[in-house]
Amino acid sequence: MKIILLAISMLLLAACNSETANGGGSDAGSTEPRTSAGTESGLSESDDNGATGAEEGSESAARTEETRDREAPHLQPAFTDQTRAPIPDASEDWKVESVAEGLEHPWAIEFLPDGSMLVTERPGRLRHVGTDGAVSDPIEGVPEVDNRNQGGLLDIAIAPDFESSRVVFLSFSEPHDDGTNNTALARARLSDDQRALENVEVIFSQEPAVESTGHYGSRIVFEDADTLWLTMGDRQGHPVRQNAQDPTNHIGTVVRLNFDGSVPEDNPFVDHDENLPEIWSYGHRNIQAAAMDADGQLWTIEHGPRGGDELNLTEAGRNYGWPAISYGIEYRGGDVYEGRTQAEGMEQPVYFWDPVIAPSGMDFYTGDAFEGWQGDLFVGGLRSERVVRLVLEDNRVAAEEWLEIGSRVRDVKTGPDGAIYLVTDATDGEVLRIVPAD
Repeated sequence: MKIILLAISMLLLAACNSETANGGGSDAGSTEPRTSAGTESGLSESDDNGATGAEEGSESAARTEETRDREAPHLQPAFTDQTRAPIPDASEDWKVESVAEGLEHPWAIEFLPDGSMLVTERPGRLRHVGTDGAVSDPIEGVPEVDNRNQGGLLDIAIAPDFESSRVVFLSFSEPHDDGTNNTALARARLSDDQRALENVEVIFSQEPAVESTGHYGSRIVFEDADTLWLTMGDRQGHPVRQNAQDPTNHIGTVVRLNFDGSVPEDNPFVDHDENLPEIWSYGHRNIQAAAMDADGQLWTIEHGPRGGDELNLTEAGRNYGWPAISYGIEYRGGDVYEGRTQAEGMEQPVYFWDPVIAPSGMDFYTGDAFEGWQGDLFVGGLRSERVVRLVLEDNRVAAEEWLEIGSRVRDVKTGPDGAIYLVTDATDGEVLRIVPAD
């Protein structure tokens, strides 16, 4: 029966894949100064949500940043401050500087030991960006990608021992001759002159491959010197998304791998008769933001439908509910299936957004430029065109602040200089950094 369900999903997905993807929508930037006094963009749709945003609600007593009407007000939170947390009591003064420009839909940024950067471009190019902002020619040897719609060259991460090994990991949408594709993870060596990838090897391919151009997930997070997590998506739309509830396939999962692509012996389903041994967690929609905290815990944020972007503390063997439960509704209106927000055996999100922020990229701040932000979580927003700061206490969101950027923020990373670096998703994308105001 599971094989039949997967086959039907792949055959029918093309007819159900009319949902708007992140390649669509406006990439227009803002002409306003990007500072701590910046203006709101007024947009907060999901990365793959073509619906228009909700009208602004009446202003409340300014307890939260979000005052607009919810898309799904009938889906009530399970506990206090699961959404619309208070504004922090204190923050920092900041401004935005441009570091590099002329990048085509940059997707991820990674720092090298000398402070320079590797930046992926979704169409399938990898660039080196110097500390002076100089952008290199494309680095040779990048795997072939399916760059339609949301697909392409996605995340990049350098190995913990990069200074001696020069090993990098790349996630991408892997194409096949029959028109299907899947999320994949490659391992390679960056040449000494930083002009090419050598010894490129695909060490993991999501199963099954399907005919879809959306919801690849694709964030890479190192757990330690030997293992990593790779996030994935539900591959967009009914019926294939139903497979996110079936851990005998990789749809809608997080996988945990050794650096050679093999399975760690302590993965939660290693001894299970049917569930795939790579799987760490399942029941996810589309995870495009992930980071590990100082305690070694994996946090992920996934796109919701209309409403329901979720922050999850993502633990081994857990089911995070999609599409059986959700705090959002379908793009065209109406509940997702039965309209449930809770079910036995399924985890609650730590936090959710409605309207959504369209999350992509996140990092726990560990720099020394902003003392008041130490340990806080910073999350990129695409159509919301902002960075969201979350203050966490005892694994709950205690406060939320918006840093208005005026451009689609695809990735967020703490730099070696203590600034917060961003890449903007546009045909003429930039590397930006948030620094203390003068």
